[in-house]
Amino acid sequence: MSAVEETRPYVSWDLIGKFMEDAFVAYGVPREDAKICADVLMESDRQGIESHGCNRFKPVYIDRIKAGILNPVTEYEVVKETPATLVVDAHDGMGMVASYKTMESLIEKARVNGIAMAAVRNSSHYGIAGYWAGMAVKAGMIGITGTNARASIAPTFGVENMLGTNPLTFGMPTDEDFPFMLDCATSISQRGKIEVYARTGQEAPAGVVIGRDGSALTDSAEILKGLTDGTAALTPLGGIGEELGGYKGYGYATVVEILSAALQAGSFLKLISNVDEEGNKRPYHLGHFFIVIDPEAFCGLETFKKIAGNILRDLRASEKAPGEERIYTAGEKEWLVRQERKEKGVPIGEAVQAELIAVRDEKDLPYRFPFED
Repeated sequence: MSAVEETRPYVSWDLIGKFMEDAFVAYGVPREDAKICADVLMESDRQGIESHGCNRFKPVYIDRIKAGILNPVTEYEVVKETPATLVVDAHDGMGMVASYKTMESLIEKARVNGIAMAAVRNSSHYGIAGYWAGMAVKAGMIGITGTNARASIAPTFGVENMLGTNPLTFGMPTDEDFPFMLDCATSISQRGKIEVYARTGQEAPAGVVIGRDGSALTDSAEILKGLTDGTAALTPLGGIGEELGGYKGYGYATVVEILSAALQAGSFLKLISNVDEEGNKRPYHLGHFFIVIDPEAFCGLETFKKIAGNILRDLRASEKAPGEERIYTAGEKEWLVRQERKEKGVPIGEAVQAELIAVRDEKDLPYRFPFED
């Protein structure tokens, strides 16, 4: 992985974690729930997935709490349960809190039954999907999860944003230092990455966004406006049309939409919006699904981990393309970033610095950041 010189100032994990926890509490989130939310955001930044880390702390969570479309206190209700399944209503509370409690329950159910699944309704943004698959991995299990989201992706041969970026995520334990972790959207790029481009003044790569006239859009700021007003749409994995397999990404995005919505009788496609028919703001009513599988119910955990590790090692040892230094497996690059950032902390750019300061000053929290010196 090529090294890129980091010019942004670092903030220690301890400082940013305590600050976000105290800020969440100041906006009404219970302390234990605030710890969960802060850790989910930091986990994204620990892995270098900055589209879902501290840069979303204020605009996605704090601003929505202030707007009254995200409940800081999560009323977690189990509306239906069997020995191996759960249906949960999060009542428009913190999606990260509802997901954490759901995964805790599923891990215990899977220990007894070998496999367990849950669907969550009336939820909100649940952070990095890999966090939830990672909870299963830490318990020696396989984790699978997906969530729907506000309309962003156009179906193949279409230009209207209909599907969310709808990640389909798998985490599997191995006998290596890091698990197999495939955590990605079913679009080529996700809205969060476009937000990062816009913050840093970069253009989006041609082909990841399509306009209403069928042309490729690259102006990141204009794309964000277009994704909101419906004049732009993300393209599914594989891109525009069928030539490079765009129908595959479209199909997988639809799988996530169905499993996230139909199992819990929830909102889907254009119904997932924060604006009602009169133009008033409202909660998003997102849906998630989670699956936990215990390898002990099959061949046993150690056998599973060894074979999974052998598969990954064989892939990395295969013949490299000319000019390429190495082959990676899913989750490896994120693990390498984690090692590099373990002692340094999280790099914070100017736009996010301003947001952290604004939250601190609004609630008069007793913090001073190193980038202010």
